[in-house]
Amino acid sequence: MNSLTDNAIMLRVKDGDLDKMGLLFERYHRQLYGFLFHMTYHREVSEDMVQQVFYKMLRYRQTFTGSGQFIHWMYSIARNVLKDQGKRKQLQMQAGNAEQLADQLPGGITPEEQLEKKEARTGLYRAMEKLSDDHREILTLSRFQELKHQEIAQILNISEVAVKTRAHRALRELKNIYINAER
Repeated sequence: MNSLTDNAIMLRVKDGDLDKMGLLFERYHRQLYGFLFHMTYHREVSEDMVQQVFYKMLRYRQTFTGSGQFIHWMYSIARNVLKDQGKRKQLQMQAGNAEQLADQLPGGITPEEQLEKKEARTGLYRAMEKLSDDHREILTLSRFQELKHQEIAQILNISEVAVKTRAHRALRELKNIYINAER
């Protein structure tokens, strides 16, 4: 059953085989959590929103046509959950979140290297927190979720050129924030 495409599974869910939603959850809950966490920087809120996204996918399963990729439909719902909850504007990022993210470093390096990497990541996450929602979203989708510009264009309902432009501007803004923070 795991060899089915996402679209095929979602079409089965649409036809009433609701148990198949578990396969999609297993495939995408971590990725979706990562996206939502990088947008909110709140662990519990992100976990709740993942559940809301999957609930909405079930509730609005009849809107899935299968003509596009499932992942684009899923991210569109996730973006709507962010908007519906007002999380983008209401949540204030907590100062300790940058350190929590930076603590998630791989092992096998010296303590000095680990400290340097943690400091660099902390600085990066602090800079990400200062980005506008649009810029953080585009960088999260392209860098953390590793989606292609074409996929992001479909999710955001904009042209691929607009995605490239926004990503370039977001990286430039992130670089300026990061460099100025080190001074």
